[in-house]
Amino acid sequence: MDSGMKKLTHINARGEASMVDVSHKPPLQREAIAAGEIRLQRETVKRIQSHAIAKGNVLATARLAGIMAAKKTGELIPLCHPLPITHCEVKFDIPKSHDRILITASAKITAQTGIEMEALTAVSVAALTIYDMCKAVDKKMRITNVRLVSKTKKQLV
Repeated sequence: MDSGMKKLTHINARGEASMVDVSHKPPLQREAIAAGEIRLQRETVKRIQSHAIAKGNVLATARLAGIMAAKKTGELIPLCHPLPITHCEVKFDIPKSHDRILITASAKITAQTGIEMEALTAVSVAALTIYDMCKAVDKKMRITNVRLVSKTKKQLV
């Protein structure tokens, strides 16, 4: 193993998966921002913008789904701590090419552990919701480039 590589924190001394004990860490104000995109046909983007998708308002539904998913991340990912999120926001941007929807999610908390999994989950589920709502009209959609953009933490004032 590369000596510069960090130790995996979710693996115990016996090599078993385990939840990280954060009880000794001080609570900090934390924020994470994640991003991703879903590539669609231009006609699908137009239909989304004009609310012409049969299942309803795609972006409003995807926004709500992303926020709800962030709140449930501890239930979805086995070793994530269940966290009382203090804020989550999901935003969508459509570039001039009209061939994709860019998704950005931010999540905030005051806690002993980070919130990046919640932001990543919000982006992923928002993209999956768009996919689900548009699958009848677009068979070429691709969810791609889901990533953590930033994570910050600061002492409580």
